[in-house]
This record gives sequence, structure tokens and C-alpha cells, in this order.
Amino acid sequence: MILLSAGRRAVVALATLVMLALAPAPLAAAPDAAFQQWLQGLWPDAQKLGVLRATFDQAIRGLEPDLSLPDLVIPGRAQAPPRGQAEFVQTPAEYLREKNLANLAATGRKLYEQHRATLQGIEERFGVPASVVLAIWGRETAFGSYKLPHDAMRVLATQAYYGRRKDMFRTELLYAMKMLQDGIPRADMRASWGGAVGLTQFLPSEVYKHGVDFDGDGKRDIFRSVPDALASAAQQLHAKGWQPGKHWAYEVKLPARGFDCTIADPDNLKPLRDWLAAGYVPAGGRRPAAADLNEPASLLQPAGTHGPSFLIMKNYYVIKDYNFSDLYVLFVGNVSDRIAGGGSFERGWDPVVQLRTADLEEMQKRLEALGLYRDKIDGKAGMRTRLALGAYEKANGLPLDCWPDASVLDHMRARAGR
Repeated sequence: MILLSAGRRAVVALATLVMLALAPAPLAAAPDAAFQQWLQGLWPDAQKLGVLRATFDQAIRGLEPDLSLPDLVIPGRAQAPPRGQAEFVQTPAEYLREKNLANLAATGRKLYEQHRATLQGIEERFGVPASVVLAIWGRETAFGSYKLPHDAMRVLATQAYYGRRKDMFRTELLYAMKMLQDGIPRADMRASWGGAVGLTQFLPSEVYKHGVDFDGDGKRDIFRSVPDALASAAQQLHAKGWQPGKHWAYEVKLPARGFDCTIADPDNLKPLRDWLAAGYVPAGGRRPAAADLNEPASLLQPAGTHGPSFLIMKNYYVIKDYNFSDLYVLFVGNVSDRIAGGGSFERGWDPVVQLRTADLEEMQKRLEALGLYRDKIDGKAGMRTRLALGAYEKANGLPLDCWPDASVLDHMRARAGR
């Protein structure tokens, strides 16, 4: 061992510091050149929408993909199953929590009084009840109190480049640029991971298709103007076929004997009055409106036999067209009913277990191979998945509950020998 004097050690330490200072700094991560080139390639289509070059350059300046978003397909990275929205990955009991529904409804009733004149004007113009648009506002952004976490431009660019629905998000990115061109501040354009913006959560193209200037200031502003946001939601429902004066659904008690959950088929339509005559009794002593009695209705059991049952009609599907999820519709519908004076679900939700997306996809593929399922393989426990599962349970003498769980999947695997 060589021992250095104190002076010699000081000289060595100083030399080391000098060498470190003169060493080249680590290179910062280089921007994704292919992504930047792709962004530049958007210019001709942005120009066709009326976007000026200065606005386009401002929109993409410094833009980098956000690889933390769900539903991305990134070359060289193991593909994870899509995280999805809460409507598709939570059980009904988890998504439709009583405390949340009650709190939003209470706030909605207060906001109805605050915005009474505006809401009455919206209902007169579009035929959509004030309680429904308030419920949508409450579900989407908790009446504006929820702060959306993402920059819309970055989300849309990332999903358009790396996402599973590239063409759709490319179009939305172009319309987001048009929104900048039309004077919407970039700071207002906060979004969900799916790119929806504003108080009532519209994709950018929907703002141009359904946006309404209801406060008369010359702008369609779904970011800061409550009248514009609520009227735009009502306009979208109206355009999708909302039937004024008719309800969306009725919770019902099932007939005392002989019920079979496989009749909960969206294609099994008959007038509401026929369901009532067959022993399906509206919950809570509710009397259906006369205008609804001849409406075609089908039975819905979102948790199979483990939760409430509903007779659903045309307006149910109009709300579902706003956000394609049965649980979303039930959330909005129930909050709407409460704002209008109704109450909670009468039958509670059992604490069922939700299968993993990959397991649900496997179940759908097995049901498809047996000729029982003819819809898309999406790993979601939707209407047709539950219906096909019920048919499998009946055919194999299993307990009939029309809810996908691990025991039925294990039975399918054993039956197939693997």
C-alpha cells in the first residue's frame, strides 16, 4: 500500500475534480426521430382543416410521446393487456358505489337550482331532461372539480402513433389542432388518457359536430362555459336519437318462479307492458309512464343473477352511445333519477369477482369455438358474453347465474382437455 501525505492527497483530489468537470456530460435521450417525422407529416391534413402553419408548429413543438399511457403497442416492449376504463375493469359493485352516487346526486340537485333557467332552456330546445345532462357532467368530471391529468395534444399524438386505434386518434389530433387555431388555450385542453376534453368530456371532433354556443358569446366553449358544455351534451344525445318524454330504464323485481337469466338478451324485445304482464314488477312501487308502456324493452342483468335487473329501452342505448358501457349508463341513469327525485337501486350488488382481461378473452374464444358467442373478442363481460356464458352453463348442467367466473372457465378448460 502506498501512503500519500496530506498535501499529495489534496493535489490528487483536486485533479480528480478537474477531470470530472472536463468530462463530456451524458447525452440526453434523443428525441424519437420517427415520431417527429410522423408529426411533420400531419401538416397537409391539418392545413385542410384550416390550421395555420404557425399554429401547427406551436402544437407539435417539443411534443414527445407519453409511454405511460394505457393501450399502447410499442415495438420492442412486451405487450401488456390494456388497462382500460373503470367501466370495463371494475365489478358493478365497485363502479356503482352508493356513496358516490348519492353524493353526486345531492350536488346535482343543488346545481339544478343554480342553473335552473339554463337547464330548462336546454330541455326545451333538445328534449333531453336536465337531470340527464347534469348526471353526465357529474360522472365525467365531478361537475368540473376533477382536474384532468393529461395534455390533450400529447395524449392524442401518443395514441395516434402508438395506440391500438391509430386512425381514430390521428383524426382527433388534427381536430385538437383546429381547436388551438380557433382560440382554445392549450392550458384548457386537459384530457383523460383517451383524449376526451372539457366539462362533459368530448373528443375534439365531437366538439365540432355537437358543440353548442348556448350562452351566446360567439364561442362553443365546453371548457369554461357550463351552459355550452351541458347544451353540447344534450345536443349529442339528441343527435343520437334521444326520445323526449320517455325513460331510459326501470329496475324490476323478477317473477317469483321459473326465471332464466338467458332471456336477458338485447334481441329479446317486447313492449314494456308485456314484461309487466309477465310478472316483472317495477322496483320501489314505481309506475311506468304511459308513454313507455308500448316501448320495446329488453331485460338487462349487468351482474348476472348477482345484482339488480332492468327493463331497458331506446334511451338507454342513446346514453350508451355517449360512452359504450352498461355500467356507465346505469351510473348516469341512476344519478339522473335521483336528481329528479328517485332513489337508490332497490336490489343490492353482490361482491362478485371480475376475471382478468386475458381470462375473459380466453372464455370468449372458447364460447366462440362452441358456436355460442358471435361478438368481438374484447375481454369484457358485456351483454352478449354473459348471454353466451349462460347458454354454456345450461348446456353443461352448471349453476345458472350468467356471470363469468373462474370456476366456469376451469370447467371449459377441463372439458377441452386443457
